[in-house]
Amino acid sequence: MNRPKNIFAVCDLEVEYAYNFMEYLNQKKNIPFEIQAFTGPEVLCDYAREHPIEILLISGKAMNDMVKQLNTGMLIILSEGVHNPGLDHYPSVYKYQSCDGMLREIMNYYGADKTPHDQTPVLKRQTRVIGVYSPIGRTQKTSFALTLGQILAKNQAVLYLNLENFSGFDQLLEQSFEYTLSDLLYFTRQENINLSYKMAGMVQNMQNLDFIPPALSPMDIQCTTYEEWMTLLEMIVKETRYEIVILDLGDGVQSLFQILESCDQIYVPIRNDVISASKIDQFEHLLSVWGHTHLTERTKKLKLPFHTTSHSGKSYFENLVWSELGDYVREMLRKEDS
Repeated sequence: MNRPKNIFAVCDLEVEYAYNFMEYLNQKKNIPFEIQAFTGPEVLCDYAREHPIEILLISGKAMNDMVKQLNTGMLIILSEGVHNPGLDHYPSVYKYQSCDGMLREIMNYYGADKTPHDQTPVLKRQTRVIGVYSPIGRTQKTSFALTLGQILAKNQAVLYLNLENFSGFDQLLEQSFEYTLSDLLYFTRQENINLSYKMAGMVQNMQNLDFIPPALSPMDIQCTTYEEWMTLLEMIVKETRYEIVILDLGDGVQSLFQILESCDQIYVPIRNDVISASKIDQFEHLLSVWGHTHLTERTKKLKLPFHTTSHSGKSYFENLVWSELGDYVREMLRKEDS
């Protein structure tokens, strides 16, 4: 059955919980669903007769025979830890966890379904792809990319992808991730169905900025072909609600210049010393030799301010927005908009 729109319904007998979770989902800029909340199965069933539901997240306490008969794309039990054994054949998520964690679990269930899911037409402005790259080391490139992403994410749906050999994210954020960019690249190579939903199950969030945890192994970056990167990027542009994608590029990426071609804007952090200037000269010479001279029109060199911080771990990333670097980025964006 073709569904005219993707509806994500939440049904819980606790009124405050149902509407708070709906509000959370509505604030997520990357969710390709229309969100509806219900506080009882009767109203839910009345609605479902006229509006086919793609995902139904429902409390085990609200389940009844009428709900079981609904023609939903996927029914997931909102569990309080213990529920009726008769519901064990449905997937379930634990109710009292973070909303981000719950959403990732739901999207993992939905993306793992072997049935291709119809995509709701994505209504958004054209997606901008921003590349951040430098042939020079220690330019605060990643700090700049994360600062830019967090500031832009206050008003737009932004996805950050780190394509470096070594990102250090696990150590800096002091946590490990169940899924990383390595998994997303694997699904891309498999021409996997429901790829955008699988990606939604991997997305982490920091200060409104969405990101896919970076690959753990440099080989996962180095062995990914240009065609595979483009397949992934095309999916993000066409099938998600992201308005901006930030690519934090490293030298391990195959066909680096071709990937830069896909960027609408390229920021190149630089340094003032002689060796750094020589590296930039070589980079620009190669752009000319390999027929990419026009990229200079989209490239902006940046002399970033050195910023000091006493913060480490996750606090380092969160405080970038209010650092000297954050002030620099806000001023840069203001001038670009004027």
